[in-house]
Amino acid sequence: MAEPQRTWTSEQLASDEVSKKDLVTWLHEHASNDFLVARKLNGQIKNVAKTQSKDALAAAYEALFAEKAFRAADEAPVAAAKKAASAAAPAETAAATAAASAPVEDEGPPKYAKAVLKKGDRVNFPKKNDMVSVWYKGMLEDGTVFDTNTEKKRGKRQLQPLKFKVGTGRVIRGWDEALVTMSKGEKAKLTIEPEWAYGKKGMPDAGIGPNQRLIFEVELIGFE
Repeated sequence: MAEPQRTWTSEQLASDEVSKKDLVTWLHEHASNDFLVARKLNGQIKNVAKTQSKDALAAAYEALFAEKAFRAADEAPVAAAKKAASAAAPAETAAATAAASAPVEDEGPPKYAKAVLKKGDRVNFPKKNDMVSVWYKGMLEDGTVFDTNTEKKRGKRQLQPLKFKVGTGRVIRGWDEALVTMSKGEKAKLTIEPEWAYGKKGMPDAGIGPNQRLIFEVELIGFE
């Protein structure tokens, strides 16, 4: 990606003209993922704006130009993934941010296996662009849980299902492909190959290494 033009002057950054949310949004759109992770700016925009000071965000803005750590042309902007995640669930999840780590395109045979754990109604199946609601637990092959919305986290008052438009690339391809085969109420175990998960890059922040096969327990609560 070409180096962006400066949006604000130092005087504007120091004034009330530029909000913390403005800065975080801009950084998510232009900074590389590594830059954001190193400065702990890669969470949901509203959470980052709440926890970071204006001075720290302004310093990150200046550092981005000094270090020229702009995102590459083939690196998906974090803002797009976080926008979907913030609308879907109160906490950042590996599944919801999958758009930030583009899955490997593959038109060959299915790269996942599904085992039904609980039968659904066998009548109502979601279609592409339907807003689905799911409970899920993501695990590595050794059983390590790297992400879930079925267990309460510290400070979390209530559990909420993950919501997103299926078949639109908001989650890893294995999910997009498998969920449209599930009927309302169905719970399934999905074993997803790297090509339809996080591929060669993995997702280090979530503890997912390169070329890792992932296992999910997913329950389709409903869709609209």
